[in-house]
Amino acid sequence: MKIKVNNKKELPSAVKRLLKYSGGSRIFALYGSLGAGKTTIIKEICKQLGASDLTSSPSFTLVNEYNTAGGESLYHIDFYRVNNTGEVFDFGLEEYLYGGSYCFMEWPDLIEELLPPDTIRVHITAGENEKRILDFT
Repeated sequence: MKIKVNNKKELPSAVKRLLKYSGGSRIFALYGSLGAGKTTIIKEICKQLGASDLTSSPSFTLVNEYNTAGGESLYHIDFYRVNNTGEVFDFGLEEYLYGGSYCFMEWPDLIEELLPPDTIRVHITAGENEKRILDFT
């Protein structure tokens, strides 16, 4: 499925469609070039899921945990600075992928073979200005 987003005002609607499409899957892998909007989309998803924390990119910490008002944990993982799959096992990737919580991942290429079969893969293509195309499977 593809969604065209012309500006940030359209992002909430696009994320609603993405969450509806996910059919209950809680693992999301976001692909796109630097500056494509991966973190921005994850922020909007977390907002719509009721995150009460401020969301930011976990580039230096690898994993950020946000909590919803209902006490549910949402995990945001950034693999940009990870050099090998051994590092992801060291921080317990399996617990995030199979623990039942929402998990949103940026730069998941390194761990592609480790992703569960029901992972929602979101490919983001940046256009001019704020335009984006979200292609998800």
